[in-house]
Amino acid sequence: MSDAVTENDKKSVGNVADAKSAAAPQKTQKTQETDLPAGGAEGAGQEPDEFAVQISDQIESFILSVREVAKGDDPDSAVPYLLLEVSQLLLAGGRLGAHEDIVPDERYEPDVGPEPDEDDLRQRLAALLEPIDVYSEVFDPYVPRSTPVACRISDDMADVVADLTHGLAHFRAGRISEALWWWQFSYLSNWGSTASASLRALQSLVAHVRLDSPLDELDGLDTGGDGDDEEELAEEAGKVMAAELGTIGMRPAR
Repeated sequence: MSDAVTENDKKSVGNVADAKSAAAPQKTQKTQETDLPAGGAEGAGQEPDEFAVQISDQIESFILSVREVAKGDDPDSAVPYLLLEVSQLLLAGGRLGAHEDIVPDERYEPDVGPEPDEDDLRQRLAALLEPIDVYSEVFDPYVPRSTPVACRISDDMADVVADLTHGLAHFRAGRISEALWWWQFSYLSNWGSTASASLRALQSLVAHVRLDSPLDELDGLDTGGDGDDEEELAEEAGKVMAAELGTIGMRPAR
C-alpha cells in the first residue's frame, strides 16, 4: 500500500519535481539575486544546532523559490510549484509549533535594519495568478458562524516571505535563539495561518485541474470592501489572537 501511495505522489508532482531538481544546482548563485539581508558581525557567536539549521534551510529555500516563481518564466507551473513549496514550508512550521516555547537570549529584539519591501513580489505574483488570485477563507474555523472573507494568494505569499525574511536577518547575524523565537511566534500568530489558507486554495486549484472540474464564476470574489467591515474584521482577528495565543512565545520579564 505504501509503495502505491508513493508512486501516485510522484506522478502527481510530475514536471514540477523535475523542474525543482533541475534548478537545485543554481540555488547558491540565486542567493546573490535576492533581497535577503546579509549577516552582520554584531550579535554573532551562537552556533546553530541541527534543528535550527534545518528550519533555516527550509525557510530560505521557500523564499528563494517564491521569488523564482514570481519571475514568471514558467507560468503554467506556478500553482503546482507553489503548492509544493508551501507544503514543505508548513512542515517547518509544524516543527516550530510542536517545539517547546523558544526563549531568546535578549529581552528586547535587536534592530535588524529596514525591512525589505515585498510590494514588487506581491505585484508580480498578482499578475501571474490573475484571475485565480482571489479565494474565500474563514478566518478562524473555531469561531461559530464565521463569515468567509476574500483573500489573495499573492498577498499571502508576500506576507509570509516578509515574516520569514525578518527572522532570517537574525539568523544570519548569529542571533540563533532570536531567529527561532521570531519564526515560532510569527508562525503561531501570522504566517502559519496565512500559509495554511493559501495551501488550501492552491490544493483546490490543482484538484480542479487534475479532476477536470471547471471552476465556478469568480467575478463575485473581491478583496475590496467597506471600511467598517475591514475594521470589524481586524477587531475580531485581534480578539481571537489574544484569546488563543495568550502568552505563547512571550519573553519572560526580568
